[in-house]
Amino acid sequence: MKEIVKQMLKSVRIIILVVFIIMSLVAIHPDPTAEGAAIRSVARNSSASLAGIQGPSPTSTPMSKERVLEINNEPITNADDYTRYVLTLEPDRSVQIKTTKGMYQLKTKPLINVTYLDEWENRTVEQTSLINKTFTLKNGTKTVKEANETKNITVTVQKTLETVIGTEDLGLAVYDSPTNNVRKGLDLQGGTRVLLKPAHEISQEDMDTVVSNLKERLNVFGLSDVIVRAASDLEGNQYVLIEIAGANQEEVKELIAKQGKFEAKVANTTVFKGGKDITYVCRSADCSGIDPMRGCGQMAQNQWACSFRFTISLSPDAAQQQADATKDLEVVVGESKEEYLSEKIYLYLDDTLVDELNIGADLKGKAATDIMISGSGAGATQQDALNDALNNMKRLQTILITGSLPVKMEVQKTDTISPVLGKDFVKNAFVMAILAIFSVAVIIFIRYRQIKISIPMIFTMISEVIIILGVAALIQWNIDMAAIAGIIVAVGTGVDSQIVIADETLRGESQKFGWAERIKKAFFIIMVSYLTSVASMIPLLFAGAGLLKGFALTSILGVSIGVFITRPAFAAMTEILLKK
Repeated sequence: MKEIVKQMLKSVRIIILVVFIIMSLVAIHPDPTAEGAAIRSVARNSSASLAGIQGPSPTSTPMSKERVLEINNEPITNADDYTRYVLTLEPDRSVQIKTTKGMYQLKTKPLINVTYLDEWENRTVEQTSLINKTFTLKNGTKTVKEANETKNITVTVQKTLETVIGTEDLGLAVYDSPTNNVRKGLDLQGGTRVLLKPAHEISQEDMDTVVSNLKERLNVFGLSDVIVRAASDLEGNQYVLIEIAGANQEEVKELIAKQGKFEAKVANTTVFKGGKDITYVCRSADCSGIDPMRGCGQMAQNQWACSFRFTISLSPDAAQQQADATKDLEVVVGESKEEYLSEKIYLYLDDTLVDELNIGADLKGKAATDIMISGSGAGATQQDALNDALNNMKRLQTILITGSLPVKMEVQKTDTISPVLGKDFVKNAFVMAILAIFSVAVIIFIRYRQIKISIPMIFTMISEVIIILGVAALIQWNIDMAAIAGIIVAVGTGVDSQIVIADETLRGESQKFGWAERIKKAFFIIMVSYLTSVASMIPLLFAGAGLLKGFALTSILGVSIGVFITRPAFAAMTEILLKK
């Protein structure tokens, strides 16, 4: 036995295999004891973001992602623990979060339901009665709060009641802590896959612009674990494939499909557009949110509407365009004696009118860089309308920041897989892999009746899987169901090749000649099979709009590892064992 071990340790082919296995295990970094809730993304302006917690970069490995370990000294072992504990938090309370990167102090924000009561027309009130209440003037120019003196005033006001109905989310999107660096694809961890097609054929430069713009949109929208790449099919059709890992992200489908052409017009003249004309878009609570002047209202039974507003800053050129478009307009007086310009400013998104606003008389011919943008949302209840308005605001802010796409995108296909189903896929794939290896081992033993053949063959199969996963972890390639099928194909062809090697070796042993010649003949057969397999996989890289790319690449990677690393080592092990 010692002599066999010494000979194996002297074999260059076996040493190369062992080195690749060790490197693969380092890249995979398995840690089944890892606990906590891994942070997938951090919402902007959230409690977590303000406390200094940062979202992971798109290139970070799964094991390097920051994990929540404790909240207020309570251990967090998985994502469910995190969700349950966060639901118990009360507003305006300090929260201490311990992660793998340090301690953070957060303060929870109250979730406020804003109610707008009936207007009070020309009511005379004592200013001291306005303390701790908010009354907004109907013309929207002033808010009266906490007066310091008693004085009778006559105003047209609207009463605003703010009711705390819960605690705002901390802003962390989490999932169960990963136990290795192998990136799981959509099929295994759940998420949404969207296949987009340009409305017409575009140049490669425009396609690169579309991909980078969509990446930026999804980043601004607060999503991570997102893959955006160009794809094509065998007919030459162009596509963009987007995979959003984690929970279902229905709200981004419209965002990524929209061309996002935003225009503001005055008297049919475009004064500014989304993108380069806009230098800043407010996303914080002090200058964006539900519009306190317009608020929410019930339009009909089971039909509510809420308005939002946020400020933007224009470039000097865009501000001058607005000044040029308004300098010759007339000043008119409204019903409440306010002075406006004779033309409104109309806001268009993808050539659809989304809102129209009066222009204050003081802006006539003035190159103002600060502009208020508004819009609305609707729903069956007031809360639904609030949520819809805030989602619409977030989408519009994102489009204004990133600008328009060079072409309209059409949704061709959408697949959604729940995280629960993804976990079942992983479990079933692992069980089937164990059963497959065991079945092959039994068949090989029945065929050869020699443990000296069965053990190296099983070791080689396991080694191929480890090295494939190691390379995938190193190049950050996602392992999905298509990739698993590719691994199965690679290991299957590996078993065929090992049987050829074993047969030729045993034949050489029985005839007492030609070890080198027999092995050479076996590898000639293996190389022909290898080249045939690679050639058959190349068309699949482009078939199905690139949806089979994982299968093709993993198959090519697997058979290449087998031909150049594991099968030469198997031949060396078999030769040494049979000779002894």
